[in-house]
Amino acid sequence: MNRTSIWTPLTLIGLFFSIINPSIAQQNNINQIHTDFVKKERRDRFDQYLMNNTIEETFSSDLDEDTEDAFESSCLSATQFMIKNDFVKSGLNKMIAGYNTLSYSAKRAMLATIYSLYPTEYKDAMMAIFNMETNPKLFAITAVYLYRIQPDYNLQRKITVNINKIPGADSLPVLVELRKYISTYNSQKSRLTPNLIELFVWQKNHHIKTVYSFQRWNRDYAGIAVVQLEDGSFARDEDGKLLTFRQLARAASNLPYFLTNGNTPQGIFSINGTDVSRNLLIGPTPNIQTLLPFEKDSNFWFMGYDSAKTPFDNYIQLLPNAWRSYVPMMETFYAGKSGRSEIIMHGTTIESKYFKNEHFYPLAPTDGCLCANESWNSEDGYLAKSDQLGLINTFNRTAERRGLLFVINISNEQKPVSVDDIEPYVAAFENM
Repeated sequence: MNRTSIWTPLTLIGLFFSIINPSIAQQNNINQIHTDFVKKERRDRFDQYLMNNTIEETFSSDLDEDTEDAFESSCLSATQFMIKNDFVKSGLNKMIAGYNTLSYSAKRAMLATIYSLYPTEYKDAMMAIFNMETNPKLFAITAVYLYRIQPDYNLQRKITVNINKIPGADSLPVLVELRKYISTYNSQKSRLTPNLIELFVWQKNHHIKTVYSFQRWNRDYAGIAVVQLEDGSFARDEDGKLLTFRQLARAASNLPYFLTNGNTPQGIFSINGTDVSRNLLIGPTPNIQTLLPFEKDSNFWFMGYDSAKTPFDNYIQLLPNAWRSYVPMMETFYAGKSGRSEIIMHGTTIESKYFKNEHFYPLAPTDGCLCANESWNSEDGYLAKSDQLGLINTFNRTAERRGLLFVINISNEQKPVSVDDIEPYVAAFENM
């Protein structure tokens, strides 16, 4: 459809509907959220199977066509639970030796495990794969691995030379984004974030319910989320305290935003309701469903789409003028164009013990989603405490189930985002 503006009366209708139907806003009861998966006996069995069977037994076996799938699954588990030991290294060494016989998915799992767990140890092996790999996504993993070790012009030039050897490189979104990543990403970290107050005013004027997830460039440090309702007000508790919810935007792989299962990209997501996952590691706490551009366009553009303009021009119209030239906010656009999908806001049943030595402890990394902190009663299986539940109940204070999510890195400080980083901007906005 061709519209003069992508902002439509739908947003105003949603606001009016939520005002006259306050009872529709659904609040989830913590005492009704339960899973046997978190009970102590189940956790112990899971941990034993993970370490003894998935990791030790699989990686101790020979790699062949009958065991390749098991090796792939074990790589995924080692990455998710950040397991580094001699068995994992042995398995990776076997996969490197048999690299040319592996399926695409097994190669990708192996490369992601190396990127996540062994940031320098496999430089020579990754260089060898880098020099022969022509699959765009696999090549990109090796390139960013090497660039993380040696972020200089010589390697940039070598990456560019190898990109040009891949047929159709200039039209492949992953490789186009890789070029930008190695040339500009590190310099973006020192660039000031545009004025947050302008963004708050913009969203208020368009009556769009919005979740802001404020993160660090170094995703080893946790961020926080806040909610701005359709009337422009920020959600607060009964004592007037700004409601904030801890979120981790770090993928277990720690790969860049444009690669599958990489870190959560910055930029704009469309919120399209809530759901309950059947994934035992995500758990039964309701999640917030979000979409990237190009993922499900008819749902992403619920606020309208001007078919006379390009997708990118439609996208930047979701931002105030001062934000439209801020390159980091385009990450979701290009991540979606590169094929990323299924990035949502959810909780977790994963035990925090696996991450006790990480800066983001006690939060858990994911496959690139925004994961909130949750704790469970290991005796009865009920949810004990949950930032995810707080976030979804806050989002559900009004009846409209659609909205926008803005993921924004606010600085490159090496510490978690705190309410003190955000509240001054919210207060200044509210006092205008």
